[in-house]
Amino acid sequence: MTRLRRPVLRAAVTLATGVSLFLTGGCGTLHGVKAPHDAREAAAESEGRTSTDSTDGPDCTVAKCVALTFDGGPSEPTPKLLDILKEKKVHVSFFLQGKGHTDTYPDTVLRMSREGHEIANHTWSHKVLTELSAEEIEAEMKPVQDDVRRITGRAPVLMRPPQGRTSDDVSAVMRKLGLAQVLWSVTAKDYATTDTALITRRVLDQTRRDGIVLLHDRHKGTVPAVPGIIDSLRRRGYTIVTVSQLLAPASPEPGTIYRP
Repeated sequence: MTRLRRPVLRAAVTLATGVSLFLTGGCGTLHGVKAPHDAREAAAESEGRTSTDSTDGPDCTVAKCVALTFDGGPSEPTPKLLDILKEKKVHVSFFLQGKGHTDTYPDTVLRMSREGHEIANHTWSHKVLTELSAEEIEAEMKPVQDDVRRITGRAPVLMRPPQGRTSDDVSAVMRKLGLAQVLWSVTAKDYATTDTALITRRVLDQTRRDGIVLLHDRHKGTVPAVPGIIDSLRRRGYTIVTVSQLLAPASPEPGTIYRP
């Protein structure tokens, strides 16, 4: 088995949001990182668009958008979350895990798709991709791609690396697989608390325009926090969107890392 190239310089940077980026360039730089705002502006300029041009769905060049994302499902609480999102008329991005999730709750995956949510890949078994060979990374990604394609008729174009850990080598594999990488700017650390009020407060304290919120629907305190999060964000003037809507008119580029 061929192992991934190990660079001479390998450093890890942990952001205040809890995202760890593995820097693999010769100058200690992770390549191919774009902010949603920059992706939108570049696409609009190349297409000769203006902020007054019509778009499908919310226009985040005008609206104060924030993307709501959920990792690690589907799980037993997910249908309740889908009920809330349907009632609130909100579409989100689900980064789905495979083992024990897409293979266990296919009906929930199908419901996500039918109700207009974005389905993305969060690996088969949540292994840290920067510690794997290229072949092992593909083995973590492809079963989820296959499950989602079989269930919904369409494979994901977005993925999220476990723990936010990525590298230029990981990006190369994602480029080959046709997957863009999505990190985040807001985390409630809901994996470490069942306190719904605390989860809500953490999200609201960190959210800014063009942010990407990371939550986990399988943890006990999270789904009960969602109605209050949605209502509070709307009162603050935010439009809640999927990741792809946040990037529009840009289309996700395979291998690129999107980070607010």
